Amino acid sequence: MDRTLNTLSGSSQTTLIDRDIAHIARVMRTSLRGDLAGPILPAGYWRKRLHELLDTGHLSHAQLCTIDSLLLQLDQFEAEPQPAYDTLAPAAAALFPPPYPASASGQI
Repeated sequence: MDRTLNTLSGSSQTTLIDRDIAHIARVMRTSLRGDLAGPILPAGYWRKRLHELLDTGHLSHAQLCTIDSLLLQLDQFEAEPQPAYDTLAPAAAALFPPPYPASASGQI
């Protein structure tokens, strides 16, 4: 998404940056967690978005702190071992136990 933040007035630009930061803070973690196929959007995408915001300049102290916090979250996510999405969970991890106890004779 190509944004031209530098052409907006000061207050409009600040509002747009605040909204971008709030959006990223809301969806980044969920996107990185993803689903069984892995992350929906990779850490590199979020890092690029945050660096684009930093490149706009004239950020407030609160905006800088929030962006820094989000970048630290990305660092932490990348440092943690990622789950193997292509392996199956063991059978012992089944969500529901069998509806009846197993008997030695095989009869119910």
